[in-house]
Amino acid sequence: MRNTFKIMDLPQNERPRERLLRYGAEVLSNSELLAIILRTGTSKENIVNLSSRILKESGGLNGLLSMNVEEFMNLNGIGSAKAAQLLAIAELSKRFKTFKSGDTYTIKQPSDAANLVMDDMRCLKKEHLRIIMLNTKNFVISVKDISIGSVNSSIVHPREVFSEAIRKSSTSIIICHNHPSGDPTPSSEDIKATQRLKECSKLLGIDLLDHIIIGNGVYISLKDKFIL
Repeated sequence: MRNTFKIMDLPQNERPRERLLRYGAEVLSNSELLAIILRTGTSKENIVNLSSRILKESGGLNGLLSMNVEEFMNLNGIGSAKAAQLLAIAELSKRFKTFKSGDTYTIKQPSDAANLVMDDMRCLKKEHLRIIMLNTKNFVISVKDISIGSVNSSIVHPREVFSEAIRKSSTSIIICHNHPSGDPTPSSEDIKATQRLKECSKLLGIDLLDHIIIGNGVYISLKDKFIL
């Protein structure tokens, strides 16, 4: 059986957990915080070095939080258990950002919707279509991914977009999707898909308020551009 380097194998003054308890979490590096969660390294690499390499190879925290299980397990030193831990961290981070720790979040203008999803969606490597569901006071009821892949009128089916909104008794929705290129300029297919969904929203009585396209730290509102 292979031995693995644990945090306890490090000199006491270099152990992240002890440093956290003595000095506070804010003094620890990202790799040290990750080491506390993952706990064990490999037969060739202690946990601090492993955590530092994982962050480097995944492109930092933003990259780490957007990876899937296959991508995690392609990293040397990551098996199913550590992949599950990393996925759990990523999901908790997304939920915290999305739901603001349970506080009521109100959409009053396009920037509110963009800010709600920006941190998560700006780093996604594929296009994701997400809907923000609202009640009559424009409070956010729920946020849900609808599809992964190119956003166009043939792939984005109104059934998938509106079925969740109906189930949640939403009175209105906002569509959000990302451009992995970082440029949020709408394509002709983005516009066609939006117009199709707008027509369906009129029939169903669930108002499509906006379509937000997320780039790398920037966004475009199709409502602001008078496309919607």
